[in-house]
Amino acid sequence: MTADPGGSMVFSMNSAPSDPAVSPRARIAALARDDKWFLGGLDGVVWAPPFPQWLHRPGFWDPAHLLQHEVGPGFSIALVGSDGRESPLHRAAPGPDDGEPAVGRWRPGRLVVTWADERGTLVEERRRVLPGGILESAWGVPRDFEGHLVAFTAQPAGATHGVAPTADGVGWTRVVSDRRGQELALRMELAGSGSPAWRRVVPSEGRGVPEWRHSPFAEEVGAPESAAAAGADPTSGPPHDPNSGPRTHRTGWIWIAVAFPLTGIDGGGAPAIRLNLRLRETESRRRAATPSITPAPTSSTPPSDEIPTPSGWESFFGGFPHFESGDPYLDRTFDYRIYGLGLNRIEGRWGPVRRPAIAEGPEYFHVPIAYSAQCHMMEMRWRKGGREAWGSLLNFVDNQKPDGSFHGRLYPERLEGTDFYHANWGDALLAVDDMHPDAAALARCYEGLSRYARWLKAARDSEASGMFTVTNHFETGQEYMSRYMAVDEEADVAGWRPRLRLKGIDVTVYAHQLFRALAAVARRLERPGDEAGWRGLEARCRRAIDEHMWSAEAGLFTDVDGRTGERTGVKAAVGFYPLLIGGVEGTRLDALLDHLEDPGTFGTRFPLPSSSVDDPRFSAEGIWRGKRRNCPWNGRVWPMTTSHVIEGLLRCWRGGNARAGALAADMLRRFARMMFTDGDPSRPNCFEHYNPHTGRACHFRGIDDYQHSWILDLLARGFGGLHVDASGIEVRPLPNGPPRVSLGPVFARGRELRVQVGPERVRLEVDGERFEGPRGEALRVPWIR
Repeated sequence: MTADPGGSMVFSMNSAPSDPAVSPRARIAALARDDKWFLGGLDGVVWAPPFPQWLHRPGFWDPAHLLQHEVGPGFSIALVGSDGRESPLHRAAPGPDDGEPAVGRWRPGRLVVTWADERGTLVEERRRVLPGGILESAWGVPRDFEGHLVAFTAQPAGATHGVAPTADGVGWTRVVSDRRGQELALRMELAGSGSPAWRRVVPSEGRGVPEWRHSPFAEEVGAPESAAAAGADPTSGPPHDPNSGPRTHRTGWIWIAVAFPLTGIDGGGAPAIRLNLRLRETESRRRAATPSITPAPTSSTPPSDEIPTPSGWESFFGGFPHFESGDPYLDRTFDYRIYGLGLNRIEGRWGPVRRPAIAEGPEYFHVPIAYSAQCHMMEMRWRKGGREAWGSLLNFVDNQKPDGSFHGRLYPERLEGTDFYHANWGDALLAVDDMHPDAAALARCYEGLSRYARWLKAARDSEASGMFTVTNHFETGQEYMSRYMAVDEEADVAGWRPRLRLKGIDVTVYAHQLFRALAAVARRLERPGDEAGWRGLEARCRRAIDEHMWSAEAGLFTDVDGRTGERTGVKAAVGFYPLLIGGVEGTRLDALLDHLEDPGTFGTRFPLPSSSVDDPRFSAEGIWRGKRRNCPWNGRVWPMTTSHVIEGLLRCWRGGNARAGALAADMLRRFARMMFTDGDPSRPNCFEHYNPHTGRACHFRGIDDYQHSWILDLLARGFGGLHVDASGIEVRPLPNGPPRVSLGPVFARGRELRVQVGPERVRLEVDGERFEGPRGEALRVPWIR
């Protein structure tokens, strides 16, 4: 292998990611569409209402989420003339051939909506969610309009108190509760970018809706300011103290309005007035949230000045490589995935969540969740620095339970009712360390995962079988499947109660990979006794999988009944997971690959059903016991499972199996194409699950941008062909992939990498030095000191 300073390769896609055509701003703009509204501040506050009711009104009346807590109503805006009369705003319709009115011009980080007043004059509103919990609505208003731009809200009286004027608006304390009844006190403020002309605070009965004509201010605007407007608190005490304050203010709504003058404003350029609703934890909450466990120092802990700025979306995108293949589905999937990770990014400042990480999704999924953390580690390692990749594991280590197990979810207020999920921590740990080695973070993760592994061994394999027990159908993250019913006919109605004794093939593979990873890290840490112990557990696990979990009748690995030791024979997608550990060869591997090609089992149009098509409980529509379920695993395609299986095929390909490589490329293409609404390349999505025959997503859930897979990582390593570890770099794209792929810059192990894949040859640049070789062979470059 030699350097190629002459640049003998010729590519049609030879623009570098730093060129304007592929700049972060251009990549963000390329995702623009008119049917989306999700906005986030890259720190744990998002405005992503699944089924919004008030998109036809200015502002943010539909609820936002601060982690898993729903906070609503937000606020709306009215144009009020100097005579006190509202100038109604209506969303400007598109052209006559464009169908229904669009939401607005959306792109990651911004939604622009054009309104028309009663004269037909167009007024532009720009919405953003900024770091620090700021929902901003910025306006440019016509020069000739005289009056006020008024931000107003209605807060539930029983949960609102401490209303008082601030320098540029009105503030109050609001108590919100999540689905489990856990409460969080917030300090909220409705304010603007200038000095308010007036403020109003009025308790009211009736409905809290974002219609100015229904607000109590519609008749009050021309009247002198009331005592409430001047600063008196109409709530008169904490919302849960029945002995303080007038009882008449315990029900109904507290209406709040802040007005800003428009006379003389020039709306022809940038927005002249910025109205916002700010959501912050109370000061007492911040003090109470100080963690009792002090994490070991690690370079992964961000200094406070690294919290993203209002221009953080470009910075966030700029930390990822650019992927270009000429296939709009693949290219858009890659950048759309970056947006989804940014939308669900959490800054490390929420109680026990002290490291930057990624939430599983919007709404009540907007917290770190153990089952999906492995996915976030795989994907966030492609961002420069890898802070969120390390943080996604370190947050769970920092809050490890006394018995060594991990919380299933991390909440900002207190860690109660957090459940438990199994996860492939071992593979994720090594993947992050390969690209962003951090000695302190690795040592801390080793200690935490060692405790976790000892708990797993004692609690889930006390009989030393090498197979690990699933105790309920929720803890695998895969409920409503025949695999559980095979050992307990009431498995689907028992909730989280630990009643099953199912030796799960998925959790056993996870355990094997954990023991393997711990052995590798123990070797690096020079702990030979530890390494030998982990190797022994790894070997025991491997024997159990090979000898007890392969079903020749099913042609697949299956679970084992923990009571009888008999294989269940139930064909589920987790039966392919042993591909992750390697060594599956011969007739067994052929049988697995046959299933992936057989439309009668797992070879459906869109890969791959969570349960086999010939399963008696199979339903492509997610029907279980006659009811459509929110989270059915009896036949729907779950991107999480598809990622595992393609990952396993990719490892087989790197081990030399060409058929596995061709299948991986084919499945990866179909996987990406599935995640587009109606097959429209301009409308990417990422829902929880899909129909394996039609590719239709679970739109009825409303949970788009759900980070439960690692397709970005698979595209970079599969079609980009780039693999990085401590020994060096390998470029080996999958066979039958796009003829030309450009990937870069990738920042790994302190180096800048760029990959160009051509029809016949591949090129790798390492800090500007070029290497090339034939496409069909692995191009390996050791690290050059």
